[in-house]
Amino acid sequence: MTQSLVHPGGRTGEKNSGQVDNLSYDGLASIRDFIRWAASRFNEAELFFGHGSDNALDEAMHLVMQVLQLPWDLPEPYMDCRLTSEEQQSVAELVKRRIQERKPLAYLLNRAWFCGQPYYVDERVLVPRSPIAELINQNFQPWLGDATVTRALDLCSGSGCIGIAMAHQWPEASVDLLDISDDALDVAHINIDQHELWGRVQAVKSDLFKTIDDSPERPRYELIVSNPPYVDAEDMADFPEEFGHEPELGLAAGNDGLDMARIILARAADFLAGEGLLVLEVGNSQWALQDVYPEVPFVWPEFAEGGHGVLVLTAEQCREYQGIFKSRMTG
Repeated sequence: MTQSLVHPGGRTGEKNSGQVDNLSYDGLASIRDFIRWAASRFNEAELFFGHGSDNALDEAMHLVMQVLQLPWDLPEPYMDCRLTSEEQQSVAELVKRRIQERKPLAYLLNRAWFCGQPYYVDERVLVPRSPIAELINQNFQPWLGDATVTRALDLCSGSGCIGIAMAHQWPEASVDLLDISDDALDVAHINIDQHELWGRVQAVKSDLFKTIDDSPERPRYELIVSNPPYVDAEDMADFPEEFGHEPELGLAAGNDGLDMARIILARAADFLAGEGLLVLEVGNSQWALQDVYPEVPFVWPEFAEGGHGVLVLTAEQCREYQGIFKSRMTG
């Protein structure tokens, strides 16, 4: 027998047209129905997926479960529960908007997930999707070793998800979020509030390291983690429409995608503690970076959950190669 969260007909007196504009969902009833229907509509519209999912079915699952405020691991029998008329309408409206507006789903919901926790997002920040989440969940092992994390830096922090996730992972650590964008810092403050991390996580305006470089006492961090802009000019010109909703300031990084990475590599040693670690994401610009610094033994972790282009360097290596990094700060 089909289980139901509500009466099969919805509330008494409800009338469901089964259509949003020209998008018909007549005859659909269950969670399973709406996931399948949304996935089919997404494939039919040839949407691009790259902001938390990489296929239409996963995107449809995310959409339906979040509208219904249900967990991803909903027990199988509940997939046949029927939606109320209002729930059907809400799902259908969001499917319509995802197709017509070509916005990433996270912007339509004002919610993205990172390291298993929700974050507020809007078009002032990039949608969180960094594979660095996997490294945080692994305590950056084996590279961090026995080092105790008392202070960490999220450089080019955007929504603050990386730094906040590190604060959750190391409950005794203080975390600085640095970003040049006032808009991004506003979003980061929302997330600090929502995660109740006042006093332990602070968001500060800074052009890369400048603000802390100018401070009376230069801080030292056991962890500097950065997901800076790293998209090269060619990729910027070829982006799907969905990426056009994200702030260009968080994406573009010059002809080879290394404008920010060069500076971070050149300066990281000045802010790392003795046994510290630099983790830097450069995405598809990985190969350009290896061409610029062929003598540097970057470590490139492999990711079980997908992703690439994240390098790891110890503080000792940052100091050893700092002269090379500084000599090649411009492309």
